[in-house]
Amino acid sequence: MSISTELLTRSQSSVIPIDQPTHSYRLESHASPSIQLQLQIKRVADFLLSLIGLVFISPMLLVLAILVRLSSPGPVIYKSVRIGKDYQPIYMYKFRTMVQNADRLWDDLKKDQSAQTELLKLKNDNRITPLGKFLRKYSLDEFPQLFNVLKGEMSLVGPRPFVPAESNIFKYPYTSRFSVMPGMTGPWQVSGRSDLSFDQLCNIELKYVMQWSLLTDILILLKTLPCVLLKKGAY
Repeated sequence: MSISTELLTRSQSSVIPIDQPTHSYRLESHASPSIQLQLQIKRVADFLLSLIGLVFISPMLLVLAILVRLSSPGPVIYKSVRIGKDYQPIYMYKFRTMVQNADRLWDDLKKDQSAQTELLKLKNDNRITPLGKFLRKYSLDEFPQLFNVLKGEMSLVGPRPFVPAESNIFKYPYTSRFSVMPGMTGPWQVSGRSDLSFDQLCNIELKYVMQWSLLTDILILLKTLPCVLLKKGAY
Protein backbone atom coordinates (compact mmCIF):
# COMPACT_ATOMS: atom_id res chain seq x y z
CA MET A 1 0.00 0.00 0.00
CA SER A 2 1.38 3.42 -0.96
CA ILE A 3 1.72 6.10 1.69
CA SER A 4 -0.95 8.20 -0.03
CA THR A 5 -3.44 5.34 0.04
CA GLU A 6 -2.56 4.51 3.63
CA LEU A 7 -2.98 8.09 4.83
CA LEU A 8 -6.32 8.50 3.14
CA THR A 9 -7.53 5.15 4.45
CA ARG A 10 -6.60 6.10 8.00
CA SER A 11 -8.18 9.57 7.91
CA GLN A 12 -10.18 10.56 10.94
CA SER A 13 -13.36 11.11 8.96
CA SER A 14 -15.25 9.13 6.35
CA VAL A 15 -12.82 9.39 3.48
CA ILE A 16 -14.12 10.12 0.02
CA PRO A 17 -12.02 10.04 -3.15
CA ILE A 18 -10.28 13.32 -3.91
CA ASP A 19 -11.42 14.74 -7.24
CA GLN A 20 -8.26 16.14 -8.79
CA PRO A 21 -9.09 18.64 -11.55
CA THR A 22 -7.59 17.99 -14.96
CA HIS A 23 -6.63 21.66 -15.33
CA SER A 24 -6.10 24.34 -12.72
CA TYR A 25 -3.92 27.39 -12.25
CA ARG A 26 -0.46 26.47 -10.94
CA LEU A 27 1.67 29.19 -9.41
CA GLU A 28 4.98 27.54 -10.30
CA SER A 29 3.96 26.96 -13.93
CA HIS A 30 2.90 30.57 -14.49
CA ALA A 31 5.56 32.25 -12.37
CA SER A 32 8.04 34.75 -13.76
CA PRO A 33 11.76 34.24 -13.04
CA SER A 34 11.42 36.72 -10.18
CA ILE A 35 8.58 34.77 -8.57
CA GLN A 36 10.45 31.49 -9.12
CA LEU A 37 13.38 32.92 -7.17
CA GLN A 38 11.05 34.14 -4.43
CA LEU A 39 9.54 30.65 -4.15
CA GLN A 40 13.01 29.22 -3.60
CA ILE A 41 13.74 31.84 -0.95
CA LYS A 42 10.40 31.01 0.68
CA ARG A 43 11.34 27.34 1.10
CA VAL A 44 14.77 28.19 2.57
CA ALA A 45 13.13 30.68 4.94
CA ASP A 46 10.50 28.10 5.94
CA PHE A 47 13.19 25.59 6.85
CA LEU A 48 15.43 28.00 8.77
CA LEU A 49 12.64 29.82 10.62
CA SER A 50 10.85 26.61 11.62
CA LEU A 51 14.12 25.10 12.88
CA ILE A 52 15.00 28.23 14.86
CA GLY A 53 11.43 28.46 16.14
CA LEU A 54 11.39 24.88 17.38
CA VAL A 55 14.65 25.38 19.26
CA PHE A 56 13.49 28.69 20.73
CA ILE A 57 10.04 27.54 21.92
CA SER A 58 10.99 23.98 22.91
CA PRO A 59 10.56 24.70 26.66
CA MET A 60 7.04 26.01 26.02
CA LEU A 61 6.23 23.00 23.84
CA LEU A 62 7.32 20.72 26.68
CA VAL A 63 5.08 22.54 29.17
CA LEU A 64 2.10 22.44 26.81
CA ALA A 65 2.67 18.75 26.14
CA ILE A 66 2.63 18.00 29.88
CA LEU A 67 -0.55 20.04 30.35
CA VAL A 68 -2.33 18.25 27.51
CA ARG A 69 -1.27 14.87 28.87
CA LEU A 70 -2.50 15.69 32.38
CA SER A 71 -5.72 17.45 31.38
CA SER A 72 -7.54 14.52 29.78
CA PRO A 73 -6.99 10.94 28.56
CA GLY A 74 -5.51 10.54 25.11
CA PRO A 75 -2.37 11.27 23.11
CA VAL A 76 -0.56 14.58 23.38
CA ILE A 77 -0.26 15.05 19.61
CA TYR A 78 -3.26 14.71 17.34
CA LYS A 79 -2.35 13.63 13.81
CA SER A 80 -4.92 14.78 11.29
CA VAL A 81 -4.88 13.79 7.63
CA ARG A 82 -4.93 16.91 5.45
CA ILE A 83 -4.61 17.49 1.72
CA GLY A 84 -1.38 19.24 0.84
CA LYS A 85 0.24 20.53 -2.30
CA ASP A 86 -0.76 18.68 -5.49
CA TYR A 87 -3.47 16.84 -3.52
CA GLN A 88 -0.92 14.81 -1.59
CA PRO A 89 -2.24 13.71 1.83
CA ILE A 90 -0.08 14.55 4.83
CA TYR A 91 -0.29 14.07 8.56
CA MET A 92 -0.68 17.50 10.15
CA TYR A 93 0.41 17.71 13.79
CA LYS A 94 -1.44 19.60 16.51
CA PHE A 95 -1.68 19.48 20.27
CA ARG A 96 -4.84 17.50 21.06
CA THR A 97 -7.66 19.86 22.03
CA MET A 98 -10.58 17.42 22.01
CA VAL A 99 -11.70 14.37 23.95
CA GLN A 100 -10.16 11.08 22.92
CA ASN A 101 -13.13 9.76 20.91
CA ALA A 102 -13.87 13.08 19.19
CA ASP A 103 -13.85 11.64 15.67
CA ARG A 104 -16.55 9.09 16.48
CA LEU A 105 -18.74 11.81 18.04
CA TRP A 106 -18.62 14.06 14.97
CA ASP A 107 -21.70 12.80 13.12
CA ASP A 108 -23.96 12.96 16.17
CA LEU A 109 -22.68 16.39 17.13
CA LYS A 110 -23.28 17.92 13.71
CA LYS A 111 -26.87 16.64 13.67
CA ASP A 112 -27.49 18.44 16.96
CA GLN A 113 -26.24 21.78 15.63
CA SER A 114 -29.00 24.11 14.50
CA ALA A 115 -26.69 25.83 12.00
CA GLN A 116 -24.96 23.56 9.54
CA THR A 117 -21.57 24.42 8.12
CA GLU A 118 -19.92 23.63 4.80
CA LEU A 119 -16.66 22.96 6.58
CA LEU A 120 -15.99 20.51 9.38
CA LYS A 121 -15.87 23.11 12.15
CA LEU A 122 -18.62 24.07 14.55
CA LYS A 123 -18.78 27.06 16.85
CA ASN A 124 -20.29 25.17 19.79
CA ASP A 125 -18.29 21.95 19.85
CA ASN A 126 -18.59 20.14 23.19
CA ARG A 127 -15.81 17.72 22.22
CA ILE A 128 -13.24 20.44 22.98
CA THR A 129 -11.62 20.15 26.40
CA PRO A 130 -11.29 23.19 28.74
CA LEU A 131 -7.55 23.32 28.07
CA GLY A 132 -8.26 22.83 24.37
CA LYS A 133 -10.43 25.95 24.31
CA PHE A 134 -7.55 27.97 25.71
CA LEU A 135 -5.04 26.48 23.26
CA ARG A 136 -7.34 27.15 20.31
CA LYS A 137 -8.14 30.68 21.41
CA TYR A 138 -4.47 31.64 21.14
CA SER A 139 -3.56 29.11 18.38
CA LEU A 140 -1.09 27.39 20.72
CA ASP A 141 -2.31 24.01 19.53
CA GLU A 142 -0.80 24.69 16.11
CA PHE A 143 2.85 25.03 17.14
CA PRO A 144 3.62 21.34 16.38
CA GLN A 145 2.97 22.19 12.73
CA LEU A 146 6.47 23.66 12.74
CA PHE A 147 7.58 20.03 12.29
CA ASN A 148 5.42 19.85 9.14
CA VAL A 149 7.10 23.03 7.87
CA LEU A 150 10.54 21.64 8.68
CA LYS A 151 9.73 18.47 6.71
CA GLY A 152 8.60 20.46 3.68
CA GLU A 153 4.94 19.36 3.95
CA MET A 154 3.65 22.80 4.92
CA SER A 155 4.78 26.41 4.77
CA LEU A 156 4.71 29.11 7.41
CA VAL A 157 2.26 30.96 5.14
CA GLY A 158 -0.25 29.42 2.76
CA PRO A 159 -3.88 28.38 2.30
CA ARG A 160 -5.66 26.70 5.18
CA PRO A 161 -5.10 22.90 5.19
CA PHE A 162 -8.29 20.87 4.83
CA VAL A 163 -9.25 17.26 5.54
CA PRO A 164 -10.11 15.01 2.56
CA ALA A 165 -13.88 15.30 3.07
CA GLU A 166 -13.63 19.10 2.90
CA SER A 167 -11.25 19.23 -0.04
CA ASN A 168 -13.79 17.97 -2.58
CA ILE A 169 -15.98 21.01 -1.87
CA PHE A 170 -13.58 23.20 -3.84
CA LYS A 171 -14.29 23.55 -7.55
CA TYR A 172 -12.36 25.27 -10.34
CA PRO A 173 -10.86 27.89 -10.16
CA TYR A 174 -10.64 27.57 -6.38
CA THR A 175 -8.77 24.28 -6.72
CA SER A 176 -5.71 26.45 -7.42
CA ARG A 177 -5.22 26.52 -3.63
CA PHE A 178 -3.88 22.97 -3.90
CA SER A 179 -1.04 24.07 -6.20
CA VAL A 180 0.85 25.50 -3.21
CA MET A 181 1.71 24.15 0.22
CA PRO A 182 -0.81 24.78 3.00
CA GLY A 183 0.34 27.15 5.72
CA MET A 184 0.41 27.47 9.49
CA THR A 185 -1.01 30.92 8.89
CA GLY A 186 -2.41 32.54 5.81
CA PRO A 187 -5.01 34.89 4.35
CA TRP A 188 -7.82 33.03 6.13
CA GLN A 189 -6.21 33.42 9.56
CA VAL A 190 -5.64 37.17 9.22
CA SER A 191 -8.99 37.96 7.60
CA GLY A 192 -11.43 36.69 10.24
CA ARG A 193 -10.78 32.94 10.47
CA SER A 194 -13.95 31.05 11.33
CA ASP A 195 -16.06 34.21 11.08
CA LEU A 196 -15.61 34.10 7.29
CA SER A 197 -18.14 32.43 5.04
CA PHE A 198 -17.04 29.62 2.74
CA ASP A 199 -17.33 31.92 -0.30
CA GLN A 200 -15.17 34.54 1.40
CA LEU A 201 -12.53 31.93 2.21
CA CYS A 202 -12.48 30.72 -1.41
CA ASN A 203 -12.08 34.23 -2.79
CA ILE A 204 -9.31 35.42 -0.47
CA GLU A 205 -7.29 32.24 -0.98
CA LEU A 206 -7.70 32.38 -4.75
CA LYS A 207 -6.49 35.98 -4.69
CA TYR A 208 -3.53 34.91 -2.52
CA VAL A 209 -2.41 32.24 -5.01
CA MET A 210 -2.99 34.35 -8.12
CA GLN A 211 -1.17 37.40 -6.72
CA TRP A 212 1.42 35.67 -4.56
CA SER A 213 4.73 37.32 -3.72
CA LEU A 214 7.23 37.01 -0.89
CA LEU A 215 6.10 40.42 0.36
CA THR A 216 2.55 39.08 0.69
CA ASP A 217 3.79 36.30 2.98
CA ILE A 218 5.82 38.75 5.08
CA LEU A 219 2.78 41.00 5.55
CA ILE A 220 0.63 38.02 6.57
CA LEU A 221 3.23 36.93 9.12
CA LEU A 222 3.29 40.44 10.59
CA LYS A 223 -0.51 40.49 10.83
CA THR A 224 -0.75 37.03 12.43
CA LEU A 225 0.31 37.88 15.99
CA PRO A 226 -2.16 40.79 16.41
CA CYS A 227 -4.95 38.59 15.00
CA VAL A 228 -4.09 35.78 17.43
CA LEU A 229 -4.01 38.15 20.40
CA LEU A 230 -7.35 39.70 19.42
CA LYS A 231 -8.78 36.15 19.14
CA LYS A 232 -11.03 37.18 16.24
CA GLY A 233 -12.82 34.18 14.75
CA ALA A 234 -10.96 31.74 17.01
CA TYR A 235 -12.91 28.70 18.19
